[in-house]
Amino acid sequence: MTKITTAIVPVAGLGTRLLPTTKAVPKELLPLGGLPTLHYIADELAQVGVEKIILVSSESKSQIARYFEPDEALANSLREKNKSEILKTFWSESDHSDIEFEIVIQHEQLGLGHAVLCAEQAAAGQPVIVALGDCVMGLGGQSKILANMVQAFHEQSSDIVIAFEPVPKEKVSRYGIASPADPANVASVFPLADLVEKPTIEQAPSNLAVAARYILAPTIFEWLKKIPKGKDGELQLTDAMRAMIANGSPAFGVRFPDGDQRYDVGNIESYTDAFIKFALSHPTLRDVALNAFSQANTQSNDS
Repeated sequence: MTKITTAIVPVAGLGTRLLPTTKAVPKELLPLGGLPTLHYIADELAQVGVEKIILVSSESKSQIARYFEPDEALANSLREKNKSEILKTFWSESDHSDIEFEIVIQHEQLGLGHAVLCAEQAAAGQPVIVALGDCVMGLGGQSKILANMVQAFHEQSSDIVIAFEPVPKEKVSRYGIASPADPANVASVFPLADLVEKPTIEQAPSNLAVAARYILAPTIFEWLKKIPKGKDGELQLTDAMRAMIANGSPAFGVRFPDGDQRYDVGNIESYTDAFIKFALSHPTLRDVALNAFSQANTQSNDS
């Protein structure tokens, strides 16, 4: 059994739906409950045994690499000022600080498939987890979905494992949707017959939407080189996975555990929702958030 020790995290996106903020701050570093989004993702990967994280980034987002690097001058300053509690929150001071980070530059934004393909050399022929850099799994980054996916990858001898979460029927046209091999029997882990990209309600084979986490055999890179480019010259990961499935590669979906969900910082509406929920679940921010809501309600009633 090949242990999965490598992850690819695409973070090169321009964050256009969060401008003008993302002109200066990468969306992957926007805070949730006191930590940047990407901190939770790196911690999630570390907890399932990942030893190397490949950040597929751009020249304009050097802040991302710096976040994970030690800063001795800042650390010493905090110690001198008796602010060691703050220092404990740094990635370089965490239990996972020994994880290797490698930066790969994606010079053009040509789709998720292209971002993954940029990491081929760094992945060195190993199976990889692909974790989108603007989605956190579970409140506070606490979720079993990735551990369940790793287990399914090994137990089912899979080439493809994808996380899925249920969405309302009226929203299926926004997502890639699972086509289960047996629509009448969709268990927590289920065989995939296909993926349907942004179907109409009538066309949708299920209401299970692709949810920002994938585990892929190293053959994904060869298929990404074979498939034609799609709209706007982009290389789509979904197209490569569909080609693999059609060619007989075993593929499985893993449903989110009950009560679990992903938190997306990709646009201002979903980020606001995630920010509030993370604050409400945080031990020291909860009271601040509740007090703010109370004041807002009072002001609204007074007006």
